[in-house]
Amino acid sequence: MRRVVVTGLGFVTPLGNDVDTLVKHLKDGYCAVDFIKGYDVEKLKVKIACEAKDFDPLDYFTKKEIRRMDRVNMFGIVASRFAQEDSGLDFSQYPPTRIAIMMASGIGGIDTIEKESFKAFEKGFSKISPFFTPTVITNMTAAQVAIDLGIHGYVGCPVTACAASANAILDGYRSIKDGYHDVVLAGGSEASINGLGIGGFTSMRALNEENNPNRASIPFDKERSGFVMGEGSVVLVLEELEKAKARGAKIYGEILGGAMTCDANHITAPDESGKWVRLAMTEAMRIGHISLEDVDYINTHGTSTPLNDKIETKAIKDTFGELANQLYVSSTKSMTGHLLGASGSLEAMISLLAIQNNFIPPTVNYKVPDPECDLNITPNTSIEKDINIALSNSLGFGGHNVCLALKGYEI
Repeated sequence: MRRVVVTGLGFVTPLGNDVDTLVKHLKDGYCAVDFIKGYDVEKLKVKIACEAKDFDPLDYFTKKEIRRMDRVNMFGIVASRFAQEDSGLDFSQYPPTRIAIMMASGIGGIDTIEKESFKAFEKGFSKISPFFTPTVITNMTAAQVAIDLGIHGYVGCPVTACAASANAILDGYRSIKDGYHDVVLAGGSEASINGLGIGGFTSMRALNEENNPNRASIPFDKERSGFVMGEGSVVLVLEELEKAKARGAKIYGEILGGAMTCDANHITAPDESGKWVRLAMTEAMRIGHISLEDVDYINTHGTSTPLNDKIETKAIKDTFGELANQLYVSSTKSMTGHLLGASGSLEAMISLLAIQNNFIPPTVNYKVPDPECDLNITPNTSIEKDINIALSNSLGFGGHNVCLALKGYEI
């Protein structure tokens, strides 16, 4: 059995772009929700989000390159560069077919779609940029990363809404475990803080509309009414254990198992029974040879929407029974917002860092308990705690459910 470990992290997030900053903000319960600065929100009902404020494209790209890419592509390329640097890998030392990229996105180049649509209606469709199509298609971040890093093997892009980057990690884990690859760059990128992104989710009543940063992203709180948009990219370098040990790699942790199910129920609403979320968790644990008692922490999908939090609570309680009361649970979306297709990789990374640094991240801005969400959600303040095994849940529109089982590395 080939074991799969994480040997590199690269990311651009609302909580920072390096491990020390991210861990400090998680421990401190820092909330990144703020009024949108990078986009004109005068005509938008929702005026708050979690922007990647510490990201300037000019630090990484020329003006010419910027004109030929969407923000989602830039996030993904920078996160992938960081991940390779952190891993210390020299890709030229591997046969081309042994390295893969699995780079997800839920939406793709929506910023370009919006800008070029305005141009088309104002100046005519013949004025659309010749880079429009290769910029907006969802796979282009994966392709741009391959071009940037010189990867010639398998390059794929799972598109399963808000489960997409967890899906990418699951696919990468399986491909290494089954012997197809030795190294996979797996993660996701999303950049939807614009009129179409915010407006579209507002119209379907998915976003919190209060415009109060301290009472907006409030998972499991009885007064929750929608999520807060986030943006960024997170890439994990997955590597076969023996290869990683042979080159003396630092190891952040191990992926023990993972599973995916589908509600097959509704285009947006989760199945209220929660049984398919439960099956994703039980299958991930079965594959990883994990007992219920082994799990200390669950990083929930926890979107701060009325249905999601209630149903995920039910799924966790149905899975763990009486042990559910002993589990530490949190939703870090209370701090980061919802990065849509990049949220799963962000939360898997946060889970690994929590294991490595012995703490439970909090669910911040929690005030009003909800009897239907009666989990041990780690309200407002992080807790020092040794974590044996963590689960990271990701749920997406269309009923996609992914669970990843993570552990600190042990020989």
